Amino acid sequence: MRTIRDLDTVELIIDAQGLLDSIRGPERVIDAGTLRALQQSGNYVVGLFDADADGGEERMVGASIAFFGAPGRRAMHSHITALLPEYRGRGWGRELKEHQRQWAFSRDVGRITWTFDPLVARNAHFFLSVLGARVTGYSINRYGIFGGGDAGDESDRLDVEWALADIAKAPASETVVETLEIPADIEAMRESDPDAAHEWRMRLRAQMEGLLGSGLQIAGFDARKGYLFTRA
Repeated sequence: MRTIRDLDTVELIIDAQGLLDSIRGPERVIDAGTLRALQQSGNYVVGLFDADADGGEERMVGASIAFFGAPGRRAMHSHITALLPEYRGRGWGRELKEHQRQWAFSRDVGRITWTFDPLVARNAHFFLSVLGARVTGYSINRYGIFGGGDAGDESDRLDVEWALADIAKAPASETVVETLEIPADIEAMRESDPDAAHEWRMRLRAQMEGLLGSGLQIAGFDARKGYLFTRA
């Protein structure tokens, strides 16, 4: 049995910090004090909990944190949504994002923004193909070099915006003019061959800048072909 609920006690906040530290490594993405401040000021700070079928001991296996953006835009920024590795691939990440969506809707928020590493195929598929988020920008080494998700490599990022009332829709095949392939599992490559992973970073950066600089836009993602580009 699983539940999603607010992290409304100090103990739960500390548990969430430990969970995120275990996923992202030694470079902490957010500390317990900031989590508590965000939660107490009315932002989105939740945990995903799993319990045995017989109602046994409950365990936090995921967390999601988002905060309100500029009031005039009716937007939120999703800082992190993460699951323990052994709980991925079950559709639970989608449940967390759907919970975030409904929470935002109930507070008159119409869109959620976030950033992600363009080399991580599972996230590109989930965000662009499943949720229907739209790429709005690309930046080089957004957060500098840090551990965790980028394993010490430079932190290039795609910016996305999720219009919560939209339905995911792939671009029509005849409108796709370029594709850009990425590795199936860059995270495993960073563990087994970090030099090769860095070469992918540099290669993707050059290709991404070239395609976007020529006036094309990212309109979707395909598991076999990679990023799908259309004319702006």
